[in-house]
Amino acid sequence: MLKENFNDLISFLVVARERSFTKAAAKLGVSQSALSHAIRGLEERLELRLLTRTTRSVAPTQAGEKLVESLGPLFAEIEGELEALIEMRENPAGNIRITAGEHAVDSVLWPVLKSFLGDYPDIKVEITVDNTLTDIVAGRFDAGIRLGEQVAKDMIAVRIGPDMRMAVVGSPDYLAKQGTPHSPQELQNHNCINMRLPTMGGLYAWEFEKEGRELRVRVDGQLTFNSLRQRIDAATVGLGLAYVPEDSVAEAVERGELVTVLEEWCAPFPGYYLYYPSRKQHTTAFSLFVEALRFKR
Repeated sequence: MLKENFNDLISFLVVARERSFTKAAAKLGVSQSALSHAIRGLEERLELRLLTRTTRSVAPTQAGEKLVESLGPLFAEIEGELEALIEMRENPAGNIRITAGEHAVDSVLWPVLKSFLGDYPDIKVEITVDNTLTDIVAGRFDAGIRLGEQVAKDMIAVRIGPDMRMAVVGSPDYLAKQGTPHSPQELQNHNCINMRLPTMGGLYAWEFEKEGRELRVRVDGQLTFNSLRQRIDAATVGLGLAYVPEDSVAEAVERGELVTVLEEWCAPFPGYYLYYPSRKQHTTAFSLFVEALRFKR
């Protein structure tokens, strides 16, 4: 009875989390019919309906939600203990799931992982490139990477990168034809390459600061992207001015493909942090990963 309930409870938690029998069956490696039979058996033994099923969706009932809230952390703790036992082997091993924005992956995460993965061949890292402010707990990520100002107060935050600066850049040809802006307000007269915010869907207002004076400027132009590389490329071919992390265009500026403007208005700010829940029990593999990323001044 205990074994039967244990297996079926695991199946129920996966279905409740995925909100789909199809996805849950794939994760558990069983057929949908077998999974559906297991859930029905559990509901019959408990004499409670745990899931509401429609042709389009699956969602926990009130009783099901209560079961998820009470059992979810317990099963997560069991998984953590099992992973800790596995790590008693000679070499650290385990899976680490990370979510990070496009620039964070390129500038701080990937350079470290190149050597880290070679040093620890039994550690597997999954990276989801996502510019939104992902809920790492709901998404079952071990950690996320964001700018310090974007990290929630209830998270542990570890600095993994230096201070950053933004840069306004344009090609030499564009600036020769359209002129060089000498103040943020003059950007209103330029073709600016906009960035679509991933969370709220609005356009990002370019942020400037000089001698304690902060300024946010909403710009206009022909092009809007939600990715960094395309904004840089558009500026390089002369389609307008772009507002991007300074380090992402350093080589292009050095080669003379791009020119920075309004430098005195682009103040440094705290860079990237790795963040994760304080209550989560971490594996040796994750601890090694954190230390590898930790910023050394």
